[in-house]
Amino acid sequence: MRARPPYPRIPRLRVALAASCAALLFTAGCSFGEPEPDPAGEPPNLPTPSASANPGGAGQQAVATVLAKGLRVPWGIAFLPDGGALVTERDNGRIVQVGPESGPDGLRLRPVQTIPDVAAAGEGGLLGIAVSPDYARDRTVFVYYTAEQDNRVARLQLGGQPTPILTGIPKANVHNGGGLGFGPDGQLYVSTGDAGQRPLSQDVKSLGGKILRITRDGKPAAGNPYPGSPVWSLGHRNVQGFTWDAAKRMYAVEFGQNTWDEINQITKGGNYGWPDVEGRANDRRFTDPITQWATSDASCSGLASADRLLVTGCLRGKRLWVMELTDTGTLLGQPSELLTNRYGRLRAVAAAPDGSLWVSTSNHDGRGNPAGDDDRLLRVVFAGGDGGRS
Repeated sequence: MRARPPYPRIPRLRVALAASCAALLFTAGCSFGEPEPDPAGEPPNLPTPSASANPGGAGQQAVATVLAKGLRVPWGIAFLPDGGALVTERDNGRIVQVGPESGPDGLRLRPVQTIPDVAAAGEGGLLGIAVSPDYARDRTVFVYYTAEQDNRVARLQLGGQPTPILTGIPKANVHNGGGLGFGPDGQLYVSTGDAGQRPLSQDVKSLGGKILRITRDGKPAAGNPYPGSPVWSLGHRNVQGFTWDAAKRMYAVEFGQNTWDEINQITKGGNYGWPDVEGRANDRRFTDPITQWATSDASCSGLASADRLLVTGCLRGKRLWVMELTDTGTLLGQPSELLTNRYGRLRAVAAAPDGSLWVSTSNHDGRGNPAGDDDRLLRVVFAGGDGGRS
């Protein structure tokens, strides 16, 4: 049986000529349309691209604009009700507010807090961030970070002392996970890595190599597959990014070892095979990915959903991969690449309230070649047509 797409089929992405280093014009087989105002008020005052998309032609078009410069390993992005965002910097433990105010060089950057307990080393440090769904009332922010003894999740009000709510997540120089986000069910989801200890991923008693589902107090959420446990899914090597589509299906991007990186649809109690398998296994014990890439083309970290699309930012691959979903949550056609080698290593991808995507570079992470204005935040807007608003 062929999967039926929920929307008319769209052509593959075609990259066009860049008009300037500040704004990249490209044609794309997908569309966000003109961004709508932030539901909380007026849209943020964003820099104007120096090139605009030309209407018409077989493909849709889009613009990538540099929003902010001079960050250091921006890792997580979480939006505030006013249209600005909180961005974590991995190695120095800072939370930086980006916008909504802007100046001649882009959105205003304002450090708002440093987490004192961050013990950054290797891939560890200040990682994921999530804003409470009730932020306008409770002013609460959640962060995932590497401490001296473990990885942990804490909650805080900006300027206040962080309160750890979940501790004991295995840590190492590599495979620390770090994703954090509220699901459509109002629960807080946490992605962890195996910390280089492969057996942890299949050990239900360990928090390593898992996706966890907890309350805002850090307790196991009701309805989890293992009573009294925060574990939602297992068999992961290192998940940093996850998201939900319009149908409230969860997806995660997975770092492979040497062969395959993956996009998985995450289900309650699902086992994704690591360390027994990497990539598709056709083994009934495990859930296969909906797509996979060679690690040299991917090594992706951030993941965002925009209507019928999944978009992931890749470090080693130095590109965005864009995927179209069917109405059953499978992949329609083949993924298309975007921004390849334009900005270096790409990490976070987040859907902004105005319908655009924010993407961060990660060229100061010790594995890139930083330009003078790195690291940067990019804003990607697909223009033309009427679909794809997030």
